[in-house]
Amino acid sequence: MAIDFTLVAETRNAKGKGASRRLRHADKVPGIIYGGEQPAVPVTLEHNSLLRHLDHEAFYSHILTVKLDGREEKAVLRDLQRHPHKPRIVHIDLQRVSATQKLRMRVPLHFTGADIAPGVKQSGGVVSHLMSDLEVSCFPQHLPEFIEVDLSQVKLNESVHLSHLKLPEGVELVALAHGDDRAVASIHMPRVVEEEKPAEVATPAAEGQPAAGAPAAEAAKPASGGKKE
Repeated sequence: MAIDFTLVAETRNAKGKGASRRLRHADKVPGIIYGGEQPAVPVTLEHNSLLRHLDHEAFYSHILTVKLDGREEKAVLRDLQRHPHKPRIVHIDLQRVSATQKLRMRVPLHFTGADIAPGVKQSGGVVSHLMSDLEVSCFPQHLPEFIEVDLSQVKLNESVHLSHLKLPEGVELVALAHGDDRAVASIHMPRVVEEEKPAEVATPAAEGQPAAGAPAAEAAKPASGGKKE
């Protein structure tokens, strides 16, 4: 079932750091919407409403409906700035989209079938996820919420590459278009960490033999009570 994300925004007239600080204190998020052969417009959004949308993974790779001053525009999330140690959104960038122009977006990967993969179930291997998302190129109406990586047939010491992925209609991988067929996931044996060997304990020297590392002069010293020539 498709999810519809709607953002309610207002044109932001006041600019500058002081104005943005006042907006944040009022639980507003300053932002900007640009692109689509239209001028960039500074906007504000409700912080808590935006925060709820951000809980959904699909929000980051979805065509959003932006209600701005009574009209609707289609846009995608381009940049998001968060406070370094508070659950606060500091700024948001939205880019308008056109049904006649391709866009490039990063889309998350969903890995499936790992529990029945021969390399795991039969050989005892483990799965390594080498990528978590991919950059795609497509028209807005073809933008997927995620791309599935099927691991159900992968054997031990095998990898899934970009060229192995089943892409939705109208979707291209930017890396693959440039000849970069990198691995997305692999199955291999778990690494065994070698235990540290215990330190060697020095043993007493055999009777009549000098201890290891004893100076040569000490070893050559005559035994106590011996006669001098």
